[in-house]
Amino acid sequence: MESVAPVESIEKNIFGDEENKLSLIDKISTGKNEEEIITNKIVVKELINKLDKKEKEVIMLRFYKEKTQSQVAKILGITQVQVSRIERRILNSMKLKLTS
Repeated sequence: MESVAPVESIEKNIFGDEENKLSLIDKISTGKNEEEIITNKIVVKELINKLDKKEKEVIMLRFYKEKTQSQVAKILGITQVQVSRIERRILNSMKLKLTS
């Protein structure tokens, strides 16, 4: 009976909204501790949400949009050195919060 069912994309949203969606591909096992991976993502997201606007922008541009420090500096109108310092401070702070 399943052989006549319509084919569905593995990218189809099966749970959640557009921002926090879960698709079939997300449910396929990778052999990694998926519960730990999901927990880590949630914790990192919460830590990022606690950052001020400029800090959040630096992290989003650097790690989610894969911009260089120079590109981030140009976008934000600051120097590359300032971006480096902000980034280092944020990452050290997040590391401390994660390990305590």
